[in-house]
Amino acid sequence: MLDRRELLQAGCSSFLGIGLSGLLQRQAIAAAHEARAKSVVLVFLSGGGSHIDMFDPKPDAPETKGEFEPIATRVPGLHFTEMMPMMADRADRLTVVRSMSHKDNRHLSGSHNTLTGSIQPFRGDSNQDKSLNRDDWPCYGGAVESLRPTSDGSPAQVTIPVPLNEGALIWPGQHAGFLGAKHDPLQVNSDPNEESFAVRGLDLTEGLSVGRLDRRWQLLNSSIERERHLDSSHHTRQFGDNQEAAFSLLTSSKLSRAFQIETEPTEVRERYGRSRMGQTLLLARRLVEADVPVVQCNMGHVQIWDTHVNHFPRLKNELLPPLDQGVSVLLDDLTDRGLFDQTLVIVVGEFGRTPSISPLAGESVPGRHHWAPAYSAVFAGAGVRGGQVIGATDDIGAYPITKSYHPNDLGATVYHSLGIDPHTMITDRLGRPISLNQGKVMSVLFG
Repeated sequence: MLDRRELLQAGCSSFLGIGLSGLLQRQAIAAAHEARAKSVVLVFLSGGGSHIDMFDPKPDAPETKGEFEPIATRVPGLHFTEMMPMMADRADRLTVVRSMSHKDNRHLSGSHNTLTGSIQPFRGDSNQDKSLNRDDWPCYGGAVESLRPTSDGSPAQVTIPVPLNEGALIWPGQHAGFLGAKHDPLQVNSDPNEESFAVRGLDLTEGLSVGRLDRRWQLLNSSIERERHLDSSHHTRQFGDNQEAAFSLLTSSKLSRAFQIETEPTEVRERYGRSRMGQTLLLARRLVEADVPVVQCNMGHVQIWDTHVNHFPRLKNELLPPLDQGVSVLLDDLTDRGLFDQTLVIVVGEFGRTPSISPLAGESVPGRHHWAPAYSAVFAGAGVRGGQVIGATDDIGAYPITKSYHPNDLGATVYHSLGIDPHTMITDRLGRPISLNQGKVMSVLFG
């Protein structure tokens, strides 16, 4: 039997000509594949982390090498840079793909590709043209929620700790795109390292019980349904969907408890590191325990890894130490809690950085710049065979010299790991059937 949420989804889908039978068929197909992972934790380096200064050092290329020395890892013959000592000590539990590659050196559309597993529809060359749009492809959790909705109405994706935006410009790939607002992820807009951290809207108002809230929902819902009969516009449907999502969040005590990071023992919080990155990754572990399918962890504010200027000091003093510590402790914590084998952890940016080190025009301090032709991604958990290096780049880290992998392939791997066929047919805003993903599963990751 369908619950209220599924009936609402079926009703909304009729506006697009899908119908109840089509919805059930798509959900059945999506659920027919065995899942490797219950959750995916996507650790996103907004702006593009430097592969050469983390996981693909080039010590024999003086003009490329930079300031950091290579160090041995737990895997014989595999080297990271000295800025990643904790991950080097856990290299036997992770796989580095050194031959990620695509052709888009732009932040916004490159981010969309990484966060959705699909290339953003072309709408022009200006930043504003590439901003968040309902014609975009859905984020991973948006597609998961559409194809495999949860029985309790909790979100299929939580994005922490802050949305990626700069003023009025909002990075694409952060919502459910053409699948509609009812499948949008929950986006947190506060720092879990702050003493005052709270996610507004998840706690009931004092004196309001779940039972009373449910009765209020029934009254509100009947009003919304009457309005829908009178006005079937996109905005009316979106309002009702948002009201339903808010109700689901308010009544999800499991999710509410997950955000109570202050209940963690002090020693655990210190182990992750008392930084925004460290506490974001601790919160990710709590959300995995709450069975959230997709947790997107933005490692700092938008484009913080875009190190055109002051590159090495920023990596050394601001960016790499908390990333190294937080990811390493997350892997340990998931292992200790029996969650490692059911959680896929991915560390990646929208691209890498140039092999050359040079100043921007008008700047005196050099940096590395956008570089999509070659970069690295790290995978761990959920059946990923640890201790691997997949792919290789040339002597200066500029181009793959082995088989390359595209962000579309990363997306296919995310869906496959969650038990969803990447080529499941979904429906766009015009009611046309379209394949969810165009990539190929990176089966080489799995032993």
